[in-house]
Amino acid sequence: MTEPRLKTEIRVAAHLRRVAAAGAFAHVARKGDPDAGAVAVKVFMGPGAARLFVQSRSEEGAVIWREAFETPQPEDRIDAFLEKERRIDPDLWIVEIEDREGRSFLE
Repeated sequence: MTEPRLKTEIRVAAHLRRVAAAGAFAHVARKGDPDAGAVAVKVFMGPGAARLFVQSRSEEGAVIWREAFETPQPEDRIDAFLEKERRIDPDLWIVEIEDREGRSFLE
């Protein structure tokens, strides 16, 4: 038996509030399925540097986050990766955060 899951739009809204409460800026760059879409979080750290976190599920079905690249990447490389993911998963949400420290504010 699986436990009930929060809708994606509720989890994204909570994430945006968490970012704002910490003094950073975030917005939804792309809305996906409001109920069950996957989420990608791009963190812009300044010119030439960004990080990308993608949502996955553990073997137990819990939401986990993994960083798509080992080190910060140029923003255009992250955008190309996200475009490819969007073509594969049309329900994908993309959240963009601006934070010089590179914080994702993920649970």
